[in-house]
Amino acid sequence: MDFLLYLALVPALGLAAQWIAWRTNLPGILLLLVFGVILGQFVQVDEYLTELTGGNEKAGPSLLFPLVSLSVAIIMFEGGLSLKLQELRESGSAALRLCTIGAAITFGLAAVAANLILGFEWRMAFLLGGVLTVTGPTVIGPLLRQVRPSRRVASTLKWEGIVIDPIGAILAVLVFEHLMLNTQELDFSGVLLSLLHILLIGLVLGAAGGAMLGFALRKFLIPDQLQGVAALSVGLLLYAVSNHFAHESGLITVTIIGLWLTNQRSIEIEHIIEFKENLRTLLIGCLFIVLGSRVNLDDIFAIGFPGVLFVMVLILIVRPISVYTSLLGSPLNIREQTFIAGLAPRGIVAAAVSSVFALEMESHFGHVDLPGSDQLANVTFLVIVGTVAIYGLSATPLAKLLGLADTSTNGVLIAGADIWVRDFAKELTKSGINVLLVDTNYNKISKARVDGINAVCANILNKHVIEELPLTGIGRLLAMTPNDEVNSLAVRECTHLFERSQVYQLTFTRENSHHRRGLTKNLMGRELFGKGSTFSELRAMHVAGARFKTTPLTNEFSYDDFKKKYGNGAQVLATIDKDGVLVLDTDDKPLQPLPGQQLIAMVSATAVPENHVARPPSGSPNSNLPNTDSTV
Repeated sequence: MDFLLYLALVPALGLAAQWIAWRTNLPGILLLLVFGVILGQFVQVDEYLTELTGGNEKAGPSLLFPLVSLSVAIIMFEGGLSLKLQELRESGSAALRLCTIGAAITFGLAAVAANLILGFEWRMAFLLGGVLTVTGPTVIGPLLRQVRPSRRVASTLKWEGIVIDPIGAILAVLVFEHLMLNTQELDFSGVLLSLLHILLIGLVLGAAGGAMLGFALRKFLIPDQLQGVAALSVGLLLYAVSNHFAHESGLITVTIIGLWLTNQRSIEIEHIIEFKENLRTLLIGCLFIVLGSRVNLDDIFAIGFPGVLFVMVLILIVRPISVYTSLLGSPLNIREQTFIAGLAPRGIVAAAVSSVFALEMESHFGHVDLPGSDQLANVTFLVIVGTVAIYGLSATPLAKLLGLADTSTNGVLIAGADIWVRDFAKELTKSGINVLLVDTNYNKISKARVDGINAVCANILNKHVIEELPLTGIGRLLAMTPNDEVNSLAVRECTHLFERSQVYQLTFTRENSHHRRGLTKNLMGRELFGKGSTFSELRAMHVAGARFKTTPLTNEFSYDDFKKKYGNGAQVLATIDKDGVLVLDTDDKPLQPLPGQQLIAMVSATAVPENHVARPPSGSPNSNLPNTDSTV
């Protein structure tokens, strides 16, 4: 296979694996590893690197792993950008315990298991224990999006997954430097000084980098088109500088930079976050494909039953002991602790760190017979595959069993609370759809609450408010205020919460939709309720006496029968299928109601003959009726 073709196949296979994972809800990391292993059966990247470096077998990996390290730094930078300090009010204590007490227990028990089960020499066992302490955002994040557990559990696991990565890497460095390279008696004071040195370098450079970037962004010293690249460049530079002074301290540096930037309320970094998220998705796909393609299946199979037993011990014994012990007396209840104990997949940091140390051991020790030295990367790879597969397949059932899973994303967040919107929300609620109304008018919100609708008086355009909304069970936005600009801004603010296909917008008038003064399509969500439907027309129908009606469709009373009965006196809005799934009528995908579904429509006050138009045409006196709600 041509090297150019290999390079092109890596991102293509990464995309394919992640797309299949999205469509099937399978663990994306597992599919990436499988695709990488399959690719590796046809070609090994080390062969290409050896050829490119003039036949030097060691020069190839030496060239590969700095690139892997920089990629991991970008992933950790992006992870830091997702850490909100306000989340620590709910999960700070638990996350701190998991990253200190829990990490120490995992480190020690994993080392003991490696010695007793795999036969690793004690120094190698502790090195593997340090590597396997990490979990990582690359595997925790996708699983949390898939399972959607309670907010406190999700925050705890996210913080642990990001913070534990540099901790595990540092543990591995300390073991390597003070046990592997120093064969004399262990100097605990030297270990402590090394740890303080690594932490100091990482924290100082991270805080300096975050403050420098924050100042530059706040003072508009960097143009918009360069801000994402500037943040990336500074992060990578400080990562390399930090690692130069203290090995693996760079992971702390880039995490602190991201943490610093995302918690500055005076600067806008959404475009930087979006840039990093896209880059992270690309890098995760490429890294797992490349590292997977380097794995020799014969070496994996050679580990045999002890390897399988080692993975099961990590899952069934080490993780539960570390979680239950470290969270003893914490605010988390036993169900939350049990779910956390059942989720600790290893990811790209473990793969990268183990590969780097395998290379360093080869350069330092050559072919010295050190039990376990030739299997470090292979065992790590086996643990990654085993933990991702088992946790990926068991996380959702476990969360449902414990009552922690957000089992549905069928609910709707509605921006706007005019009287007809409230009645629509009330009809959805009666049909079993989870609804949350958001409006800045307290009078409207109060009326919605009186009607039994879940409602919050807040500004949908405030991103800090959005992050605090109770969105359990909600998977889409309906922007239905009388202001097109507010609707479009709400769509923009909520695209990071929902898929773009799940953000909808109702235009105020037809003139706004088609006139040159109107908004362009790229600034809008999907147009609600069919071609030509507008906020003003639906409001006018409601003022004229139309009300919302849910009609079960059967073989005896089909959609055609519904149309014959009501004609144009009914505006079809949505359907609910037999599984309770809400499907909205949109301009780009009109509804095709079927028997067995419930049809939600706005129906005129009396049954009307076919072809009678109940809603006033655009431009009529009723098309722009004032809001009948009083304001505060």
